[in-house]
Amino acid sequence: MEWANQTFSPDFSLLGLFGHTPSHILLFSLVLGIFTGAVLGNALLVLLIYLDTRLHTPMYFLLSQLSLMDLMLICTTVPRMAYSYLSGRRSISVAGCEAQIFFYVSLFGAECFLLAVMAYDRYVAICHPLRYPYLMSKKMCSLMAASSWVLGSFDGIVDVAATLSFSYCGSREIAQFFCDVPALLNLSCTDTSTFKTLAFACCIVMLFLPLLLIIVSYTRVILAVIRMSSGEGRQKAFTTCTSHLTVVGMYYGAAMFIYMRPTSNRSPSQDKMVSAFYSILTPMLNPFIYSLRNRDVARAFLKVLGKGKSGG
Repeated sequence: MEWANQTFSPDFSLLGLFGHTPSHILLFSLVLGIFTGAVLGNALLVLLIYLDTRLHTPMYFLLSQLSLMDLMLICTTVPRMAYSYLSGRRSISVAGCEAQIFFYVSLFGAECFLLAVMAYDRYVAICHPLRYPYLMSKKMCSLMAASSWVLGSFDGIVDVAATLSFSYCGSREIAQFFCDVPALLNLSCTDTSTFKTLAFACCIVMLFLPLLLIIVSYTRVILAVIRMSSGEGRQKAFTTCTSHLTVVGMYYGAAMFIYMRPTSNRSPSQDKMVSAFYSILTPMLNPFIYSLRNRDVARAFLKVLGKGKSGG
């Protein structure tokens, strides 16, 4: 029984992002503010798209899915990090660690595919407007969104199964503020080179194939927009596409920095900062990037706000 406890029950320890210096306390408060903004912004965007029938289009349905993923992503990491910081308890159980890995990797992969679907949606809307109702029907749109969730979950299951199969000995301190696969692999006393090679190949599939689709879609979109005779139509198309490309740039830039670098070039402090940018800051920025210059979302917000005032 003693051997079993040592084999299956020892917890990991998360080193976290912050210490208890005045500057770190200020940064921690800032992260909590960002977390609050991300939760409210994404939840509000999902609610507006659900309530306003004029937003029941493929583009906004996919945007609601992105906001839902961002909402789940930030809730996967920040609450646990805040609990560890405030309570001083850095330990996390093996089950808790594997759950974090599953949700983080699944949502990470799902967003990869969803961003590609969103690029395809804009391509069809601008380059093939007459075929848009057929190519992006409600059934087809739901199928593509569901496929993004399923493919992301499959990646999460594979990573959890792999990390569970490794043995961990010596230090069990994870140099991150959440359970991340690269940081966890560094603690394994098992040879993980085969899995790292497989994971690198999976990253190529998960990152570069959707990115290739995004690049092809937007290349055709930009050429079509340039040929538009209507200045107003051109401006509206560019606004929508710019918002999406901004999110794609932030997301894929952080993802490639974390997962596509050789192990020899890795720095725990750099990984922490980039992980924080992707998993904390980006979920807050996404709803603002998509909605600040979007008249339909602003109109829906004012409509709901007006109903709330009249109801009060």
